[in-house]
Amino acid sequence: MVESVVPEPDYDRYSNRQLAAVPLAVLALALLVLAGWYLTTGAPVTPGIEFTGGTEIQIETDASQSEIRSSLEFDIDSVQPIAGSNEYIVTTQATDTDTIRSGVQSAGYEIVSVQSRSASFGADAQRLALIGVAVAFVGMSLLIFALFRSFVPSIAIVASAFSDIVIPLALMNVFQIKLSLGSVAALLMLIGYSVDSDILLNNHILRRRGSFYESTYRAMETGVTMTVTSISAMTVMWIVSSLFGIPLLPDLAIVLVFGLVADLMNTYMMNLSLLRWYKFEGVAR
Repeated sequence: MVESVVPEPDYDRYSNRQLAAVPLAVLALALLVLAGWYLTTGAPVTPGIEFTGGTEIQIETDASQSEIRSSLEFDIDSVQPIAGSNEYIVTTQATDTDTIRSGVQSAGYEIVSVQSRSASFGADAQRLALIGVAVAFVGMSLLIFALFRSFVPSIAIVASAFSDIVIPLALMNVFQIKLSLGSVAALLMLIGYSVDSDILLNNHILRRRGSFYESTYRAMETGVTMTVTSISAMTVMWIVSSLFGIPLLPDLAIVLVFGLVADLMNTYMMNLSLLRWYKFEGVAR
């Protein structure tokens, strides 16, 4: 069994401003991407058919994905193959199932199933998803302030969790990943994961014996190993689910990878710089 060894970082070389500058710059860039996307499209992230309404039709054919796209006359969002068969799932934001059925049959494809979601249902689902994320984030913030009862350590965790959500959202726009039920689930999971890794760091530094850097290294031995393992697992899940055409899992996995990588940066640079300032220069000196 290969043992994972976390190298001890030399944090003494960098000031608090230098440590915080990188994650804050990335966060600012992510916010600019979301703001620009909102001004251009009317939404910070492009929603999928779960939130806009649309139709999902499963067809059987020997044609390729490109041939399916070119032969159908209605606008197509995606053509996803189903592994182990000659079937495809075609999604479109159109909701007129009669027209869609007619177009598919005219192209010579056999229809296996058709599922349609109305625009009003999609709007309701989008509102509930946003409320769910907001409630989870506010509840997490209140719990953190109740646990630590100190502003700087608490705000460090909240800021890190906020960045862990914003950066994946911006990367979804960059890589043209639409907001889906899978990506919303990933965002909710990231809130919990970010809090877990940040509480681990804060507890080691503020509530355990040892010097600041000894406590930091002990926290990193557990936290970095845990996060890197999760990133590896999610990367494998993304590859496998994409190859086999498993719905929801590819979006969930890739958004988690984005967020977990951001969490490494935010926890051990931004959060750590705030804790170090709090211990040596702030009210805890």
